[in-house]
Amino acid sequence: MYVAGEQAFWTFVGGSGASMAPTAQPATHSQTSGVRRRYRRETTHPLRGTTLRRLLPVVIATSAVAVALPVIAQADHKPGHSKPGTPTPGQPKPPPQGQLALTIAAQPNPTVFRRATVISGSLKGPDNAGKTVTLRQDVFPFGDGFTNVATATTDAKGDYTFTRRPARNTSYQAVANTAVSYPTAVSQAVLVKVRIRMSLRVSDATPRVGQLVRLRGRACPPHNGLGVRIQRKTATGAYRTVRRTKLRAGTTRCSIYNRRLRVYRDGTYRVTSDDADHARGFSPSRFLNTPR
Repeated sequence: MYVAGEQAFWTFVGGSGASMAPTAQPATHSQTSGVRRRYRRETTHPLRGTTLRRLLPVVIATSAVAVALPVIAQADHKPGHSKPGTPTPGQPKPPPQGQLALTIAAQPNPTVFRRATVISGSLKGPDNAGKTVTLRQDVFPFGDGFTNVATATTDAKGDYTFTRRPARNTSYQAVANTAVSYPTAVSQAVLVKVRIRMSLRVSDATPRVGQLVRLRGRACPPHNGLGVRIQRKTATGAYRTVRRTKLRAGTTRCSIYNRRLRVYRDGTYRVTSDDADHARGFSPSRFLNTPR
């Protein structure tokens, strides 16, 4: 058996002369397989062999440049550096130059009738110390406009404080009278809700099973005719209304209520009531222990 490819190869190497061509010899099986493998490599994978070895340095150099560029850029970046005019994350934006901002808050809110609430805030901006802050209020039913009720002076940090005892739901607003070069700073309005003050007394805290117990108390300020709910605490911790009654005239400062309730087992009781001009009020809870 002769292999034409191998014969052509030896002819090319030896030249075109007849004297240089070797005498054709029968090809062995190993020689035939080697020629076929070399032929497949040269025709199927053109990048292998010499071509791949020539391209390898270029590939390595390109990869090194691609890895080095991000490292150089990161090393050149300075901490905290950002575009001009971009605020630093996590820091509040400063107020516009030449303007003041006034904040306001109330604590506690809601409060209880005749108890105090502290209204405070801060004047933000340049030259905020020693400025006069005027507190204004708009009382329920609202809509009549704000009226001035008190004044205070900001401290070295621009903070101010008022203590008020609103009689019913009241909206408050602060106004800072600043220098002529700055406009007047006005805060947002904050609504302070006032709960009805309610009390609860029982005729017997250790009644027998099935005994009638009288529950009575007051609600301030007066709300004659307003409904009162007597509630009992359930196993889940919520309160459920078990009896109802109405407030009636008592003193000039408070209304009163009176209701009898038959008790069969231990329980925790309270009373509650509310109206449009006041937030819902709750009495202190009372525990009735029924001996068995």
